[in-house]
Amino acid sequence: MADLKSPVADRAEHNAFFPSEYSLSQYVAKKTDFDGFKFDKPYTGGKYKILMVASDERYLEMKNGKLFSTGNHPVETMLPMLHIHHAGFEIEVATLSGNSVKFEMWAMPTEDEAVMGLYETYLPKFKNPHKLADILAEVTAEDSPYLGVLIPGGHAALHGLPFSNDVKAVLNWAFANDKYIISLCHGPAAFLAASVGEKPEDFPFKGYEICVFPDALDEGSNVDIGYIPGKLQWLLAERLESLGVKVLNEGITGQVNKDRNVLTGDSPLASNNLGILAAEELLKAVA
Repeated sequence: MADLKSPVADRAEHNAFFPSEYSLSQYVAKKTDFDGFKFDKPYTGGKYKILMVASDERYLEMKNGKLFSTGNHPVETMLPMLHIHHAGFEIEVATLSGNSVKFEMWAMPTEDEAVMGLYETYLPKFKNPHKLADILAEVTAEDSPYLGVLIPGGHAALHGLPFSNDVKAVLNWAFANDKYIISLCHGPAAFLAASVGEKPEDFPFKGYEICVFPDALDEGSNVDIGYIPGKLQWLLAERLESLGVKVLNEGITGQVNKDRNVLTGDSPLASNNLGILAAEELLKAVA
């Protein structure tokens, strides 16, 4: 079993690794828990949209110098999108650079027709997303058609997004205008962008309760079973808590939470629940 728990070399990059075969057998399924939409009827006005800010990063450096070959987790990206899209809201896709959205293709639920159908629908936007800076003015305008921002998970969210002034501008706009912030797993790393250049006491998420991927798993079993090729350079929940955020979950059970307009989930297991919650809240907002 030892070899099956060793991270698998990425043949495209020096010292880079995919998750071990064993870890994928524990974490990845061909189908999701999607079991239909829970809203009564979709929005049909055609006016309102959601912005999705996804990562365009493939490699995340570990403490030991090894690179994790990562991206956005496909289930954490597409299950929330699926509910939001079918609830009647167009989703615009942006990355920091305008380069393509990167996915952890090894986690793609290839036998899930609903998810794979949505993937095909949005593939042109994933391949050619907006550069976030180029659409900031439209997103944050007084008559903005955007109801909020979705930030998917995947370890790639730890790279770039937490340090971006463009992400900071989107988050500040959301807080100032009562817009939704929707994220899960490692996606709330992007929340840290709101602290860039600010005093810790001014962090807008201070006092909020959220769900996020537990540090204990990234420090422990994710390394032990070879899901990641070493320990992370910094820990997400620890950093958020140091800024006054309350993390609700200790493990991963599919837990989601709504605190005012911030909707969060704990892991890939929360993807469907978060999509249901997001669609419900967005439909309320336009009712």
